[in-house]
Amino acid sequence: MSEQRFPVSRLDASQPDFEQVLNKLLDRRMIEDADVARTVADIIYQVRTRGDDAVLEYTRRFDRLNVDNMAQLEVSRSQMEAALAALEPELAEALRHAADRIRRYHERQLQSSWQYEEDDGSVYGQHVIALDRAGLYVPGGKANYPSSVLMNAIPARVAGVKEIIAVVPTPYGEDAGGAGRLIFAAAAVAGVDRLFTIGGAQAIAALAFGTQTIARVDKITGPGNVFVTAAKKQVFGEVGIDMIAGPSELTIVCDGKTDPDWIAMDLFSQAEHDEQAQSILISTDREYLDAVHDSITRLMPQMERQAIIATSMQNRGALIYAPDQQNALAICNQIAPEHLELSVEKPDEWLPGIRHAGAIFMGRYTPEALGDYCAGPCHVLPTSGTARFFSPLGVYDFQKRSSIIRCSEQGAARLAPVAEKLAYNEKLQAHALSAAWRIPGRKA
Repeated sequence: MSEQRFPVSRLDASQPDFEQVLNKLLDRRMIEDADVARTVADIIYQVRTRGDDAVLEYTRRFDRLNVDNMAQLEVSRSQMEAALAALEPELAEALRHAADRIRRYHERQLQSSWQYEEDDGSVYGQHVIALDRAGLYVPGGKANYPSSVLMNAIPARVAGVKEIIAVVPTPYGEDAGGAGRLIFAAAAVAGVDRLFTIGGAQAIAALAFGTQTIARVDKITGPGNVFVTAAKKQVFGEVGIDMIAGPSELTIVCDGKTDPDWIAMDLFSQAEHDEQAQSILISTDREYLDAVHDSITRLMPQMERQAIIATSMQNRGALIYAPDQQNALAICNQIAPEHLELSVEKPDEWLPGIRHAGAIFMGRYTPEALGDYCAGPCHVLPTSGTARFFSPLGVYDFQKRSSIIRCSEQGAARLAPVAEKLAYNEKLQAHALSAAWRIPGRKA
């Protein structure tokens, strides 16, 4: 056992102040920064009223790109295809393989229209149709995420969205150090129709309201920084959004029989996203927590993103002892994590007890990292405890539903007295008469 381990919080579910300490650790409320909100509101107004000119101005200011027209910010389909062709064969094949798995998984989510007929000839049902146009925000900054292009665009394409417009704050060409080209190659694989190298609140505003160059979309999906998140909140209602995303999260439950180095690396894989990411391990074995703690201490210096991982683990990470399975499950449901690994002998026996989690990774050989890239399910997941009421992004997010109601004469006569009674109770005379006059002989 190490004499001086890396400083990560150790909690015991039986300690008197456990709930208080855990709640403090899990304080994931979105910080309402008034200055950010005002800045974003002004950016949205400028883009809404000035269109392309405002987008170009903010791109020059924030991204430090010397551009004077929107054509310089659009990546053509031929450029996307060229980026794909320029990749080393193994990397191109990895993108295609991941895309194929994501596509096959999401094809199972397709919803179909349906109808049923009652005995009086009335017909009721649901008409399912894809959105006309979707806007995808692909984050940049501390890292580039071609996987996010696949995870957002492929469900939209499977749903049947007519046009997919993506935005990414990554410059194209040699100045991008190759990172931009990988994102654009992913866009080619995923079937993105138009791609613009813009980011931030200005990109969200352009998608939400449209400009002279960028068409207005019906829904915006994909995470971003605090300005992107604030912009999505402010444009919601004018356009649909997927969810309000916070820092990435991973909770692992382990019975003490998985290689502790594996678990330490799984925790690191989430922590390396950014300093606010949260990695938590719950175990029913105290000595195993010690072993993982030793692994964290030993492996930390080997990490290329050590500074980010260390800050995340020290400030937001935790190793938690739970006395039994029931207690461990209760803690999981309290956390309601974005990602949950059940690194236990019989994960199927644990699954019924999980009420709240964005994605559940079953067994010792299913690290969260596989889900990030190529397992198949979408990696755009609810964060900050919102797994209590949100679901992963999927095909259903790019489909909308209309109710179908077709009453026969007999069916209308059967329903009208019910509607009439309820309408008069609400003092809505026209509603009552509109229904009642469908009854033969009722109209004066």
